[in-house]
Amino acid sequence: MILIPILLAAFYMGWSMGANDAANCVGADIGSGMMSLKTGIIITCGFSLLGAVILGGNVIKTIGKGVVDINCLSCDEKNLLALTALFSAAIWVTLATYKKFPVSTSHSIVGAVAGGGLVLNASLHWEKIIHIFICWILTPLGSCILTILLYHICRIFFSIPIIKRYDSFVMHILIYATSAYLAFSWGANDVANATGILIGTQKFTSQQAAVIGAIAIIFGVVTWGYRVIETVGFKIAHITPLMTIAIEIATALNVHLYTHFGIPVSTSHSIIGAVWGAGIVQGIKTMNLKLVREIVITWAITPIVSGIITYITLGLLLVMRNFH
Repeated sequence: MILIPILLAAFYMGWSMGANDAANCVGADIGSGMMSLKTGIIITCGFSLLGAVILGGNVIKTIGKGVVDINCLSCDEKNLLALTALFSAAIWVTLATYKKFPVSTSHSIVGAVAGGGLVLNASLHWEKIIHIFICWILTPLGSCILTILLYHICRIFFSIPIIKRYDSFVMHILIYATSAYLAFSWGANDVANATGILIGTQKFTSQQAAVIGAIAIIFGVVTWGYRVIETVGFKIAHITPLMTIAIEIATALNVHLYTHFGIPVSTSHSIIGAVWGAGIVQGIKTMNLKLVREIVITWAITPIVSGIITYITLGLLLVMRNFH
């Protein structure tokens, strides 16, 4: 019977992730005025579903088995870990979405799984966790640098006479194409945050977990995705159409690279790092530095808060189980 609450928790996590991370794929497009909110949501839903189903299995295996040594846990303990980690991570992401902060669902679920592992006295794969942590730091820096380089390449490209003659048409095509690629990369990497822990229960395959997560993500995008889109698209820095193309190519390439190696990274970190790169190109004074500081603080506490919530929740469940 515990599989039903686990599935509901996974669906809740996927929903909260879709609500928070939709902005990663189309926030810049909408902020630049080149795409409507409705079109952005349709592109995000369609291509994130494809990414999750086609490539989502790589990172799902890392989340499901790479953070905690689940082989030392009983079946009951695996189920309780899955239930509490998903619920705890989703609670934090929902709160962040309500406050319109783009947080990392990757940080949230990894912190939650680690917190649960500590309660169960399971061995944590520290080497893997350290590799993930290093990648978390490198992700926004890589996107920032890539955006600055790609922006100058895009400027040269759009100065070519034949391109300049049809610049509006070419720009629209590129913006839609880069949005689709970014949504695909996001679905491939981040679906694991919602359902990777499911394969740790040994009741689901990675493909089944990917499909469940993808459906949940779509519900989140459609119902509440607009909140964080406002922050990414309008509040951090003024984004031009040309910058949007550079931002989305940089973010998608960054996330796709990590997905290839099965490393769960934050699309939120990647896109925000890219937007910072765009802000640096325009001049640091054009950026909302107060909001930047608040976002960085929220990023830093995300795995800690998720881990603490899981630690407390799972601890209480174990006490109640032993009492009965």
